Amino acid sequence: MERGSLAHGWADQRRTLARVKKLIGRLFRISYTVEGTWRLLKRHNWSWQQPAGRAIERNDDGVELWKKEVWPRVRAPRRPAMAGSSSRTSRPGFSRGTRNRCPPLPSS
Repeated sequence: MERGSLAHGWADQRRTLARVKKLIGRLFRISYTVEGTWRLLKRHNWSWQQPAGRAIERNDDGVELWKKEVWPRVRAPRRPAMAGSSSRTSRPGFSRGTRNRCPPLPSS
């Protein structure tokens, strides 16, 4: 793992849990689940890694300007809040827990 993903035949430097699992299987002929791979990595103070996918040509100043000036204009406005429940299953006039109860017995 110290040699990196390129040394083991992958096209990029991402070290995903699935790739580590496959590498362990190739090198040691042992099969782990993805969860087991994660636990094994943590036990040995390793982690999966995925580099930030930022282009070398990225213009950080241009991105900040776009976020401040353009994004607020193109972002969809939020829907106004409306009174009532957003649940599709609740019906007006029915409170929770009273639907399936027996009616009270008449007092004598």
